[in-house]
Amino acid sequence: MTAKPSARIYQGTLRNLRFLARKLQQGEIVAVPSETVYGLAGNALNARACRKIFTAKGRPSTDPLIVHIHSLRQLQDVAVINPAALLLAKKFWPGPLTLILPKREVVPDTVTAGLPSVAVRMPSDPLFRRLLKLCGLPLAAPSANPFGYVSPTTAAHVHHGLGLQIDHILDGGPTKIGLESTIVDLRQPAHPRLLRPGAISARELSRTLGVAVRPGLKGTGDSKQAQIAPGSLQRHYSPHARVVLHRRLSLRQAAKGDPADAWLFLQRPPGPARRHLYWFDVAGTAPAIARKLFAMLRQLDHAGYQRIHVELMPGTGLAEAINDRLRRAAAKG
Repeated sequence: MTAKPSARIYQGTLRNLRFLARKLQQGEIVAVPSETVYGLAGNALNARACRKIFTAKGRPSTDPLIVHIHSLRQLQDVAVINPAALLLAKKFWPGPLTLILPKREVVPDTVTAGLPSVAVRMPSDPLFRRLLKLCGLPLAAPSANPFGYVSPTTAAHVHHGLGLQIDHILDGGPTKIGLESTIVDLRQPAHPRLLRPGAISARELSRTLGVAVRPGLKGTGDSKQAQIAPGSLQRHYSPHARVVLHRRLSLRQAAKGDPADAWLFLQRPPGPARRHLYWFDVAGTAPAIARKLFAMLRQLDHAGYQRIHVELMPGTGLAEAINDRLRRAAAKG
């Protein structure tokens, strides 16, 4: 029996974009870049196409998909809009913000885990936007990786994880933000809830809406229960290695620890480089750490470490999103 060929990686030429748009219109799935992480896209109005996404990822049907749109007109097509949603859309779209709203009947239950709500966002990545415009469809797209594993931030990450499960990968280079979108629940617009932190903070959302955006319910940890938003499970974004979290790491602590462990600092520690010591960024800035977070976890996982010791990041805003991903990566399954 002939083995399935590995996925092809496409550069973002107009010819390739038109080809991939046709594939999406025909019900196939395509891995795509975004400003957050790479996604695995399919026609959001085609239940069969969306089931291919779940199959390729090994994703439970209880974990809904985010629907990506090119224009506000498409938002009206897939969701019931309220004034709060329009305020946030006009302020932050295109960008890394996902809105939870009541869904239109045209959206299949496959996309929404059988719930009457839908997650929608308008991405800012230029290649993804060109593809959305060319295919003329809203595209459902969770992260393009095996379910629960570290999210992909390059086309190579997608190829490594799903290269034998899918056929098409659009290469847009490394992602600009590196963390999944902020998710806010606007089903009750007078009481907005933050379901997942991201690059857009609760403070920014509250300032725009004129009402406090409060934290929503934590993930249940039960993959058999339908989730309101993707990425809600307590354990997610996880390498195979065990992730151990610390408020602070020190060179002394690393020197006394198991020499077979990896020690991952927010910024470069003083002194010469040493084995098993790693860092996200020379200066330890939040945007740089966010961009490198998943790539570093993958790198150390592939290096064969059994444990990865990581510092949590002090502060609010983007630091909260970074810590959210680290805590989910460290949670016990």
